[in-house]
Amino acid sequence: MDGPRFLAVAGPTASGKTELSVALREHMDIEVISMDSRQVYQGMDVGTAKVTPADRLNIPHHGLDLVPPNRRYSAGQFGRDVRRWVDEIQGRGRVPVLVGGTGFFLKSVMEPIFAEPPLDGERLEKLRAYLAGQDATELARWVHRLDPFRAEVAVQGGPQRMSRTIEVALLSGRPLSWWHREAPAEADGLHGLVVVLDLPREEMDRRIDARVERMVERGLVAEVRRLLDDGYTISDPGMTGAGYREIAEHLRGETTLEEAMEKMRNVTRRYSRRQLTWFRHQLPSSVPRIDAMLPVQEQLSATLFSWVAAGGRMPSTTLTQATP
Repeated sequence: MDGPRFLAVAGPTASGKTELSVALREHMDIEVISMDSRQVYQGMDVGTAKVTPADRLNIPHHGLDLVPPNRRYSAGQFGRDVRRWVDEIQGRGRVPVLVGGTGFFLKSVMEPIFAEPPLDGERLEKLRAYLAGQDATELARWVHRLDPFRAEVAVQGGPQRMSRTIEVALLSGRPLSWWHREAPAEADGLHGLVVVLDLPREEMDRRIDARVERMVERGLVAEVRRLLDDGYTISDPGMTGAGYREIAEHLRGETTLEEAMEKMRNVTRRYSRRQLTWFRHQLPSSVPRIDAMLPVQEQLSATLFSWVAAGGRMPSTTLTQATP
């Protein structure tokens, strides 16, 4: 087998993925592909912890600011975009580095989904408008009725994934689980090296608490207010991420800021635990796991040696420089 076509730095929220990717730039000629399902949305910078403008100048980034908050961006679309970005990055002689914690995005690259069935555009828009007005309980009821085999995954994925499950079932005549099971993949998967940053839950919770504090200090309330003033609502796909709904409730006078922040902490903790479960069960046991409590330079060294051991190309002088 040829060497890996990309390096992926994965892990739960607040595990230090961005810091490691920045450190990689000092030893590899890389371009970063954000593997975060929330960072694709325009105007949502603070609440999604996007990299700083300075880091974007130092390292070319892809996968940021692709669509407005009221448009969906699926894992399937991410997989298609990544295949193009990887070709372009390698054509420039650089290493593509996928960075983020959205497991379904990673899976769409390594195991592309089925070729999506054609759906009538006019009917789709009308159905989406109707579903946007339904609460989570009603969406879950439809999902269980239309696609019981996928219901658990869809409900856990929230309103966006539930709506997608309903749309495909109603407009294609077959449930989404059938398409996943029976339809051919739209492309071959890309071979890459995945490293996962592991973090004890107690430390992860501590970092999440600090992360919420930083977001508020950096202007999350003003960011949410601006998005709402621009006409976006908490039912829009981008606005369902942790932080936006909770701050919107505060701006409506339903909670104090501290109550909203505590909700953010709890929502983010639950999400981080789902990430841990996904990485534990969906990735092979052979995937290198790096202790995120180690100094970044030690994480960097372990990542570089895993890359070379997997057949990734890199000048030998780089390894010498990176060795602690």
